[in-house]
Amino acid sequence: MTEASAARKGGATANTISGGIFFHAVVQGRDITVQLPHAIDPALAGLPKRASAFTGRDQHVERLLADLAPATGGTGGQHAVLVSAVSGLAGIGKTELAVQTAAQALGKPGWFPGGVLFVDLFGYHPERSLSAERALEGLLHALAVPGEHIPGDLEDRQRLYRSVLAAYAREGRRILVVVDNASTTAQAGPLLPTDGINAALVTSRHTLDGLDARLHDLDTLDTAASVAVLDQALRHARGAGDTRFTDDAEAATVIARLCAGLPLALRIASAILAASPGRPASDLAAALQAEHTRLDKLARPDRAVRAAFDLSYQHLTPDQARLFRLLPLNPGPDLATESAAHLADTGSDKAGELLQQLAEAHLIEPGSSWGRWRMHDLVRLYADEHGRADATPDQRDGARARLFTHYQDTTEAADTHLDTLPGPRAPHFPDRAAALKWLDAEHSNLTATATAAPALGHPATATSLASALALYLQFRRYLDDWITLTSAALTIYREAGDRHGEGRALNDLGIALHSARRFGESIDAHTQATTTFREVGDHHREGQALNNLGIALHSARRFGESIDAHTQATTAYQEVGDRHREGRALGNLGIVLGAVQRFEEAIDAHTRATTILKEFGDRYGEGQVLNNLGNALKVVQRFDEAIDAHSQATTIFQEFGDRHSEGHALNNLGIALWAVQRYDEAIEAHTQDLAICRELHDHHGEGEALDNLGIALEAVQRFEEAIDTHLQATRIFKELGDRYGEGQALNNLGIALREVRRFEEAIDAHTQAAAIYRDLGEHDLESHAVNNLLAIQQEEPDGPP
Repeated sequence: MTEASAARKGGATANTISGGIFFHAVVQGRDITVQLPHAIDPALAGLPKRASAFTGRDQHVERLLADLAPATGGTGGQHAVLVSAVSGLAGIGKTELAVQTAAQALGKPGWFPGGVLFVDLFGYHPERSLSAERALEGLLHALAVPGEHIPGDLEDRQRLYRSVLAAYAREGRRILVVVDNASTTAQAGPLLPTDGINAALVTSRHTLDGLDARLHDLDTLDTAASVAVLDQALRHARGAGDTRFTDDAEAATVIARLCAGLPLALRIASAILAASPGRPASDLAAALQAEHTRLDKLARPDRAVRAAFDLSYQHLTPDQARLFRLLPLNPGPDLATESAAHLADTGSDKAGELLQQLAEAHLIEPGSSWGRWRMHDLVRLYADEHGRADATPDQRDGARARLFTHYQDTTEAADTHLDTLPGPRAPHFPDRAAALKWLDAEHSNLTATATAAPALGHPATATSLASALALYLQFRRYLDDWITLTSAALTIYREAGDRHGEGRALNDLGIALHSARRFGESIDAHTQATTTFREVGDHHREGQALNNLGIALHSARRFGESIDAHTQATTAYQEVGDRHREGRALGNLGIVLGAVQRFEEAIDAHTRATTILKEFGDRYGEGQVLNNLGNALKVVQRFDEAIDAHSQATTIFQEFGDRHSEGHALNNLGIALWAVQRYDEAIEAHTQDLAICRELHDHHGEGEALDNLGIALEAVQRFEEAIDTHLQATRIFKELGDRYGEGQALNNLGIALREVRRFEEAIDAHTQAAAIYRDLGEHDLESHAVNNLLAIQQEEPDGPP
């Protein structure tokens, strides 16, 4: 209630009005009655209506509310954040977040008793954008300042506005100012309170770091939140009975993915369905699949995704806009600054500046690490549309060629550092670690480029990358990528009639298929490669194909043919004078000789191979042969020598960072340690191998590690743990279709079960193992399983005496 009082001082009368704030003339008389307007709910005084579908932003709201909470004062007390600035891509939901947060803040007792001021600056609209002067005029009117008291220039309006806000603050009527859609610091800055009590929320497509504000970046919604927005918006429009999104969860997920978590796109998608009650969600999902029409379809008469992006695009400088249009030429998911420099044909510093400016405009965003950048899927489509329209002035074809050449040349340079043989290394990278780091960062881009290049008129890029990436993809166990790229290269070579290229691609494909344990296909690829090289008279590469064919035949347990292939390969290398590869072939021959129990010959072959590989400085190849030599030495009970060989191999593989081969060496080491009753060390070796296999998602290796670990655990009478590991191994081998491994794991499982007198389960395990070995024609192993069955029958309480 406003009160008026009069007091007589020195013959004069002084009148005071308290309990209110007035910014105009006040008429006073003997009896004055002031009528205040009816109370207005401050939450509705200036805020737009809140959207019905709002989800996935709880953490953002909580952080903003924490900023807006009034200061508690005192030593160590909370200090309120005066200004919070929310930035993000067009359509990301910045305004909605600000409105929802402001509404919650206004609902908290004592936080903002003075209410809220809301102003949309339309900062990115060329015709509707408000200057700071015009915005201040509207805000001063909202604060009950008469028009005749509002000064004309910016500085005076700013001073009056902040004085008014401070007056409200002194009266205990703290106000929240929401400044929406600001494009620059200059546009938003004059509207912010500076009294230390009132607070402000600012939204912008740019990161306005000049406001001295707490910065909040808004990202897209995840799939679950996106589906929730779709469903909530549809039910709000059509009622709770419209369950099209919940009835077809697959279609809802597809639409959410195609809208890429952008709230504007999600709301438009829901509105499209709401406008057509009989349209299934699956039909909309199908309509949005086509990239070239997706932006056209994500539109309603009053709003469109493309229109939202247009306002940001119009604010770019020519250099920014050109780079923005070129970025979609990268086939992969993100882009390094160095790669962008090749696209734009400029220096890295200039490219970095332009990328940072695009990121501040939220047209791109930082990638997985500093110096990498990515685009929202819908923004990529939008940029690509403009890129196609401006292809000639942007020299788009040349930009793509520069990018592909950069990828091709740098990958080939990195490949020289992955070669395990001594030799020259490309100076582009200082060492192997740097080369691997670059390949790891660019892996997705390189494979995407190799896949896309043929259709874009760059088949040589595809074949070059397939070849240069082979060692890397094998080393990192990206086997699906390796098979895909080599298969594509093979097709290109065959279409071009390039027989030498065809043979090389077949050889690489065979190795990739073997690594994926697709032995039959691997044998076929290497057989074709052998024939191809023989027909073109390339005996050196014929030897390579024969060597690899022998490895695949060995894995398929076709030992006689494998020995023949390795013998032919050794002869071919001797004829062409390639002593180094002769050593490699001898090492592989030794493996197969061991498999057919010709152990002394195997040891001799491995020993000769080790000598040759040492002579050529092939330390990695030496590690491979040492590992296999250890296996042969174990069989003839030369365990100490075997342990030494496996230990050396483990060390070598660790030096090269080859985790896969390190795991194999540890597995073999564990078996040798077990044989000399060093059980704890054996358990440790198998446990390390198991961890490596799981790290690399090598499920077959995981099965072998588990099975061998179980054997070592049995030796120290940890039978329940052993049973568990054998069960896990059995399941893995069964899932992978490895009947031999499954039979072995079942047999070992039966032995462990017998130790804890779980005889019925043990009998079942050995019976299954015997049946598998019988099907495989492994009669010795079948007899071993049957003998285990007989032993159980002797021990069973109800068994024969």
